[in-house]
Amino acid sequence: MKTMLVFSTVYTFAVLFVSTTAEPKSTSCNEVRAAYSSKGFNSNDVPNKGIHGTHLKVCPQEYSCCTLEMEEKLSQQSHSDLKAPISQLSTNLQSTFKQRHSHFDQFFRELLDNAERSLNDMFVRTYGKMYVQNAELFKHFFQELKRYYVSGSGVVNLDSMLSDFWEDLLERMFRLVNVQYEFSDAYMECVSRHTEQLKPFGDVPRKLRLQLTRAFVAARTFTRGLALMPEVVNKVSTVNASPSCVRAAMKMMYCPYCSGQISLKPCQNYCLNVMRGCLANQADLDTEWNNFLDAMLSLAERLEGPFNFESVMDPIDVKISEAIMNMQENSMQVSQKVFQGCGQPQPGKGFRSRRSVKETGFTGRFRPYSPDARPTTAAGTSLDRLTTDVKKKLKHAKKFWSTLPETMCVGERITSGDDCWNGTAKSRYESVVMGNGLANQVSNPDVEVDITKPDLVIRSQIAVLKEMTSWLKAAHSGNDISSDQDEDGSGGEESGSGCDSPSCEVDRDIYFSTMATPINPRLVKMVHQDTSGGVRVAHRSMALALSALVLALLAPHWR
Repeated sequence: MKTMLVFSTVYTFAVLFVSTTAEPKSTSCNEVRAAYSSKGFNSNDVPNKGIHGTHLKVCPQEYSCCTLEMEEKLSQQSHSDLKAPISQLSTNLQSTFKQRHSHFDQFFRELLDNAERSLNDMFVRTYGKMYVQNAELFKHFFQELKRYYVSGSGVVNLDSMLSDFWEDLLERMFRLVNVQYEFSDAYMECVSRHTEQLKPFGDVPRKLRLQLTRAFVAARTFTRGLALMPEVVNKVSTVNASPSCVRAAMKMMYCPYCSGQISLKPCQNYCLNVMRGCLANQADLDTEWNNFLDAMLSLAERLEGPFNFESVMDPIDVKISEAIMNMQENSMQVSQKVFQGCGQPQPGKGFRSRRSVKETGFTGRFRPYSPDARPTTAAGTSLDRLTTDVKKKLKHAKKFWSTLPETMCVGERITSGDDCWNGTAKSRYESVVMGNGLANQVSNPDVEVDITKPDLVIRSQIAVLKEMTSWLKAAHSGNDISSDQDEDGSGGEESGSGCDSPSCEVDRDIYFSTMATPINPRLVKMVHQDTSGGVRVAHRSMALALSALVLALLAPHWR
């Protein structure tokens, strides 16, 4: 009797076990069919009830609502689902810095145009025909500055260009202040050779060279850095996922479908291991990416302070005018030194002593300008506003690549806690989370990663970032070491101040506003910083009037 009872009990358990294991056979796949169809696939691919999963290559080989064909299609879908958020994040980052590059580039170009227009308006009113007849000298000056901004030292040697400008200006002015003499080309070559020694324009050429070099190198290098960011992001974000990554993504995202648990999401740590394995190469970009961003932020500080492009270009007309006045005020001493060094020139033929002031266009009135309220000078903004905005964006972009897995494994994509998909079942995920980068994936439990084969596209972008970082650091010191592969140029030369400390301050001794219209009068104000920290302000209106008068008196002889 006992034997019969034991047999009956065993039989009952056996029946219950068989019925339990066989239960998936009768499980409906209707929910899977609806979810599968919502992905754009044919719902007829889904079996009506669960079938044995021995045919599956990725998902657990238990009773399943997936066929091999469904698994292959869901693998393709998982690849797209993996790329979509990465692509969206990358596109947003590209768009952000394409915009900032456009804003900075437009601002710098318009500032150059405004500075040229301002100088022309001021000099026409101040010097009249005498300026107009020599306007090509200043036009060429600005053309070369624009070419240097676009193409760098491979096309325009800034030091040489500025030296040529001052030599040419000296030659023209020397003839004007010594109109009673005849000068041969050979004689003027002698004058040009002694420009540095004579210092006819005072300290303006030296100071302006340092200011222009630092400001232009900083501006163009920073702009190139902004242009590089979208290029790097685009190339890195389009790197294809490896087959092992696609397999792991399929297992994480869609194997719950096959088991009929369409609402089951992966465990967070499971997701992190999959994504860190898939994005291991991208994470290796992070170190050089962050170094590049730090260099950009550091150069942005220079643009706001001592290498401020706006504070150099905005008053450039006044600085050149000051140089001209220095030459006029010291014309007798300069001429005597030239006559001693180059010989006594021959008196001119038909020299007339009659003088007139009728041709002067000088008004003697200028609009005052306060350095405390810098106007909006170009592109509807100011350099301060641009740099403040871009610094926030640069800081936000730091660690972009190393935090991608965390960004992907949040919100609706995962389930926090233990009631989640761990890759095989609805349970706690027990494995240790791997670190970022290729070297840390050697023991990744969810993605097979060959750490001996780094992605070549990403390695090349690491090299590109490293090179750009070296250019940014050089620009921070006022040096241009870039290869200058811009629109017009190739090859590169080093040029700059060699300044590498915060004490390298641009000599903000002149402030001047860009004029809205050429008819508005303005007052030129020269601000000099003395060693005691005090500020003395000297009004230049009278000096401008006197200088214009000197030139006007000489105008008949020049003609």
